[in-house]
Amino acid sequence: MQWRRPESVLIAIHTARGEFLLIERRKPPGFWQSVTGSLEWGESPGEAARREVIEETGITDGLLSDLNWSQVYEILPEFGHTFAPGITHNREHAFALLLPDRVPVTLSPKEHRRFQWGGAAEAAATASSHTDRTVIQHLLR
Repeated sequence: MQWRRPESVLIAIHTARGEFLLIERRKPPGFWQSVTGSLEWGESPGEAARREVIEETGITDGLLSDLNWSQVYEILPEFGHTFAPGITHNREHAFALLLPDRVPVTLSPKEHRRFQWGGAAEAAATASSHTDRTVIQHLLR
């Protein structure tokens, strides 16, 4: 098994009208989040952000912005098996992808069940992770 790198990206996809895209993971069910994913070995956070958006949503348009900050969090037990033994924390780099309006979304069926667009308050309330909520709230400023 190839272990995941304990460094990832979170990309909050939002429209100019303030709508945010959230996707529900297959496992665990009911876990809603923005686009996220681990950096591959030798990949920069910006490269990983663009790759993950395309892989998870099929979205190729929009203005991708590096928010130039990251958060460290404890890896949930549901996701810990993909990291090398002893890895308990992950550094997540925050990005935003601004779209003029909603665009078609094509989910990765292996990873996600469904998606929804909603206002910032709704998205922040729906997001399962505190890092998602932090990024959404940051973009409201």
